[in-house]
Amino acid sequence: MRPSESIRRRPPAPWSVDLAEQIPDLHPVLQRVYAQRGVRSAAELDLSLAQLAPPHGMVDLEQAGEALAQALLSEARICIVGDYDADGATATAVLMQALTSLARACGVARVQLKFFIPDRFELGYGLTPAVVERLRPQQPDWLVTVDNGISSIEGAAAARAAGMRVIITDHHSPPERLPVAEAVVNPLRGDDRFASRALAGVGVAFYLAAAVRQALQRRLGGQVTLPSLAPLLDLVALGTVADLVPLDVNNRILVAQGLRRIRSGAARPGLYALLALAGRDPRTATATDLAFGVAPRLNAAGRLANMSTGVECLLADTKASAQQRSQELDRLNRERREVEARMTDEALLAIEAAHTEEMGLGLCVSAPDWHQGVTGIVASRLKERYHRPVVAFAPAGNGTLRGSGRSVPGLHMRDALARVERDVPQLIKRFGGHAMAAGLTIAASQLGAFRAAFARAVDEMLNGELPPAIHESDGPLSREELTLETARALRDGGPWGVGFPEPHFDGLFVVDEVRPLRGGHLRLALRLIADPVADEQSEPARGLARGAGSVNNEPAPVNKEAVYPGIFFGGAEKIAPERLDAPVRLLYTPDINCFRGNTTLQLRIAHLESIPPDRDL
Repeated sequence: MRPSESIRRRPPAPWSVDLAEQIPDLHPVLQRVYAQRGVRSAAELDLSLAQLAPPHGMVDLEQAGEALAQALLSEARICIVGDYDADGATATAVLMQALTSLARACGVARVQLKFFIPDRFELGYGLTPAVVERLRPQQPDWLVTVDNGISSIEGAAAARAAGMRVIITDHHSPPERLPVAEAVVNPLRGDDRFASRALAGVGVAFYLAAAVRQALQRRLGGQVTLPSLAPLLDLVALGTVADLVPLDVNNRILVAQGLRRIRSGAARPGLYALLALAGRDPRTATATDLAFGVAPRLNAAGRLANMSTGVECLLADTKASAQQRSQELDRLNRERREVEARMTDEALLAIEAAHTEEMGLGLCVSAPDWHQGVTGIVASRLKERYHRPVVAFAPAGNGTLRGSGRSVPGLHMRDALARVERDVPQLIKRFGGHAMAAGLTIAASQLGAFRAAFARAVDEMLNGELPPAIHESDGPLSREELTLETARALRDGGPWGVGFPEPHFDGLFVVDEVRPLRGGHLRLALRLIADPVADEQSEPARGLARGAGSVNNEPAPVNKEAVYPGIFFGGAEKIAPERLDAPVRLLYTPDINCFRGNTTLQLRIAHLESIPPDRDL
């Protein structure tokens, strides 16, 4: 059975490694999945804390740890300046909790520690001079940035001029000139030699907390017993997953250890409260639960209000206070969904009215009453629908528009904005970002000029042709492999995420039943059409006769014995149920459905294609 043009099967790694010899009880499907992700040995699957990369080589980390240790012992006033997304919130909470517990263990009489999250609409991003001015009445002795600050040259200078000492911790790409500070900790520095360059902001904060602990141990010797920082790993896992950083081995250890604490009941009350509101079972929590259940509720605070509520929820030490703050976050998330739905509908109407094919390959949308905190989500929705780069703008005051851009594989969004700036100087007031996402500010009067320049830049960079939408598959599964046991093995084989993607498989199915659900989802009853390729690679099926099915215009036998329930989230928006009366090709993940005490297999569908009646299967 051939995959479709839009589904590309991942090839196995070019080297031959038999992980089953090293891990005798490794599920055969999981062995194939690991091989396709380049796992070379069982050692790479050891996600114990003992394997966490040591801090050696992270420039300025030890210096920052020593400075904060001394600041704690001398009862200096410390202010943590965080960012307004989930990574920034968790990083702020990690450092707040770590420094507080370490100071108390050392007998510090007054722990003078606060945090500040700049309002994204009033003060913008990072450590700016305006932020320093806002903090001046509090007279902090130290400012410590988390998940921001690497480009805050003016803000760091303003802080020093105001008598504040500064430590920068960040994980974003640094500029050629770094801020002048007591320490600048960032694994992406050109002179950094730390083993993992993929840390999220919360990961850098966690390493800084460990450096402070080590500095205190050196100063105090065996006089005090310092608390372990392992209880903070639930927050580290959340921020790492939420920020979509690559899950290299080091990040997989951080996430796996955080999930272990969540599942065991040892996580923070605020995290459990958010999981409960998302309807996720903490006993079986996965990275997906954090990414799609918890992170959006945290991010809603930064998008519509102030992320301080999110940090307070994560720092809550009682169930009652956690529930109160988590409910406020949930309310903001519902409001965010309503705003997002309205803005997306308005954007779709505008695009269809303007005829997409006449707009060029780069789309640019805006409306005078849109909310700037939601433009990034709207751009993502439009990118997914039209498979082309999108910039969505909203008013930002003072005659300006603030935009969020999202791109598709094959086009670097920040490079596209740089080309616009090159072709039309002064059109963009400021911009920044990376390959898949970017932010920018323009004058409202220049929207038409930007729309034309952006479309022209995208057309030139893509040579007038959009790259195809490709969905990567780990290949087919046989009937013998479509089991609850396989679903459990895949769930427990993670954590999965960027750089170590969740397994998806492709196959041809007959749809027996379609049932629309609330929220635009679809429930399907599916029967698998046998695939000889899957049967051959399936260990239980090696004894079956070869060629049970055909790819040479002969009808393949239908599995009449088993009907698989499928769930297609958002499926009603992507395909009309009446188009499902012919065989369909699915990209799916075997998943576990727990309902009313029953645990069953279901296929979680990521992509669905109808197969025309005259097409060769």
